[in-house]
Amino acid sequence: MSTVRNILAGKGNDVATIAHDKTALEAAKIMHDSHIGSVLVMRDGKIAGIFTERDLMNRIVAEERDATVTRVVDVMTERITCCSPDTTLDACRSAMTKHRMRHLPVLDDDGNLVGIISSGDIMARELKDTEDTLRYLHEYIAGPN
Repeated sequence: MSTVRNILAGKGNDVATIAHDKTALEAAKIMHDSHIGSVLVMRDGKIAGIFTERDLMNRIVAEERDATVTRVVDVMTERITCCSPDTTLDACRSAMTKHRMRHLPVLDDDGNLVGIISSGDIMARELKDTEDTLRYLHEYIAGPN
């Protein structure tokens, strides 16, 4: 069964972050330039929350706030769930569904940030695992060429 470690081995450990006192516009620019849907908000080296496309839409655009002056800490999602490199994809999917989130920061045993995974990363890994299983079964049934 695949774990978060398998995903990180393929995608790497890069995580987009932003300081808690930066503006929502600065966070949106990072997300735009990096083609990603979220940035982790950091305060004193620790995760303070996450700022997502949904936060941008619901808490900036829909509320007609000025993104150039609104601090990201004031519009981020504070309650986040994290996982470890050894967390199974089933457990990640369950946590994402239960908490209605699309991104999970990955922390090592010491609580250090070592990556982030998305629901898309999980789906891609599960598709790869399924394809590998089907290929194996086909080779097993068909025998050696």
